[in-house]
Amino acid sequence: MDHVVVVGAGLAGVRTVEALRGRGFGGTITLVGRERHRPYDRPPLTKSVLLGESDTTFVDTDLAALRVAFRPGVSATALRPGAVETTEGELRYDGLVIATGADPVRLPGDGPQHVLRTLDDAHELRAALVPGARVVVAGAGWVGAEVATAARRAGCVVTVVEAGPAPLATAVGPEIGARTERWYDGVDLRLGAMVHSVEEGGVELVGGEFLDAHVVVAGIGVRPAVQWLADADLDLHNGVVVDEHLRASLPGTVAVGDCAAWWSRRFQDRLRVEHWDTALNAPEVAAASLLGEDAVYDPVPYFWSEQFGHMVQYAGHHPAGERLLYRGGPEGKWSAVWLRGDDSLAAVFAVDRPRDLVQGRRIIGAGSRLDAERLVDPDVPLRDCVV
Repeated sequence: MDHVVVVGAGLAGVRTVEALRGRGFGGTITLVGRERHRPYDRPPLTKSVLLGESDTTFVDTDLAALRVAFRPGVSATALRPGAVETTEGELRYDGLVIATGADPVRLPGDGPQHVLRTLDDAHELRAALVPGARVVVAGAGWVGAEVATAARRAGCVVTVVEAGPAPLATAVGPEIGARTERWYDGVDLRLGAMVHSVEEGGVELVGGEFLDAHVVVAGIGVRPAVQWLADADLDLHNGVVVDEHLRASLPGTVAVGDCAAWWSRRFQDRLRVEHWDTALNAPEVAAASLLGEDAVYDPVPYFWSEQFGHMVQYAGHHPAGERLLYRGGPEGKWSAVWLRGDDSLAAVFAVDRPRDLVQGRRIIGAGSRLDAERLVDPDVPLRDCVV
């Protein structure tokens, strides 16, 4: 293998470059990124950048020292065996890494709206969050809750429109989501409501009500950025379908990050996880697999969110669980855990209880069974519930 092309210059792409060099690959590496910025982290965009605590989140890497031909502001447009078509011509390759991430879903309508996916998005939205501004956020998921947090802190008048019966209902289910409703004090939370269209001056809801707004933010999810692969000889289903080695159906190709739907041996399910931890850790396996090594990617997925003064952390894959149990009441620090049929831990959702998250993630990784009667006592450490 002489030339590896990495399409996508986010964290997943740049970490794959580092992993290739770290494993001794001495050939040519070309890194293609559609943004003109150098690689940066995305989680701080909805946190420190939006809150005005920082301006940049650049990844600490030296692409020149890694002997990488970095091509910012270049988009991939098509793929055929051995060649990536881009907005600046063809790139031949004999190894390909697909790390194109995901694109935000926009609301219908011709009125102005913000999304929050890029560094430029964060700066534009931050400038609009001024005291007294009327802000409508569509979606009470992870991103919507963090945007509402920043907008409220900035002194805006905030309305959150959520189609589900509770915040975070899509992410972790309505029962847990209902426990977070109390966090929206000072926010007009509209549950079971949907935006029909974004218009000049606000949004029209399904049913006809109009909400005046200076700022409209779409926080209704993302889609894998794989449109450029539509005509490629590649298996696509909710992203690029890869095996447990992160190998795609096209020889000499791996996929990593938000656009990769990998097979999990641990959960016996196909997962596509849109979180920083995946972009950070999966590249080691992707690089190893591309170089012909027998590496397996089978993590315990992990995610965190800071919203309304709470640290929310999640690990595991709760659809694999059969029972939901709580550690603590909703008024304070608490956790929720999902148990499988054999009482092993499938997932943990921790609110201001980082120890539960750390111990729970280890327990999931080990496949240990828990004593269900003991674990509902929040004063008993999770590790002491292992049987």
